[in-house]
Amino acid sequence: MAFTLYSLLQASLLIVNAMAVLHEERFLRHVGWGSDQGIGGFGEEPGIKAQLTNLIRSVRTVMRVPLIALNSVTIVLLLLFG
Repeated sequence: MAFTLYSLLQASLLIVNAMAVLHEERFLRHVGWGSDQGIGGFGEEPGIKAQLTNLIRSVRTVMRVPLIALNSVTIVLLLLFG
């Protein structure tokens, strides 16, 4: 497999898919990354754990419909061109 732009886009699509399927109660809470973990006080900078959980939650919310379309296009391209 050669390193091409298509393989780079496919790898990024797989990473976004992985973030989209992480379930908060089933997986993230068991490893200590639930929504109630890491709540800071007013004026404090959020930690890296809070920023990553916000990123995962945002990807799940915003990318739900575009991921369906991107996955469908990727599957059709793989079926047509191998």
